[in-house]
Amino acid sequence: VQLQASGGGLVQAGGSLRLSCTVSGRTASSYVIAWFRQAPGKEREFLAAIRWSGVGYADSAYHADSVKGRLFISANIPRNAVYLQMNSLKFEDTAVYYCAAKAGRFVVVGVNEYDYWGQGTKVTVSS
Repeated sequence: VQLQASGGGLVQAGGSLRLSCTVSGRTASSYVIAWFRQAPGKEREFLAAIRWSGVGYADSAYHADSVKGRLFISANIPRNAVYLQMNSLKFEDTAVYYCAAKAGRFVVVGVNEYDYWGQGTKVTVSS
């Protein structure tokens, strides 16, 4: 599985941004696609995940409590894309954002539980 994250950039506090993750090379029947972020000097943090079924639908969206209500994960199956809509951005949202994937049906939140990673896209929120 290959993942390509994009959409990062510089945004003012209070603004919005949508990150995209293009997924290719899938061979398993189901995948869980997740978003993580890593701020300077901090550990990589789980944000949200969605289950992607091989029969053409996505469900079981799950968001970490810390971002619930501000960040939203969604998928566009025909476009092989998973999105992270980020609203009401704060300075502390500044980080490199990664999409990750694992084969299977169950959403998990551990960094080490994901086998495939994109290259990351940087988000900078100015205060």
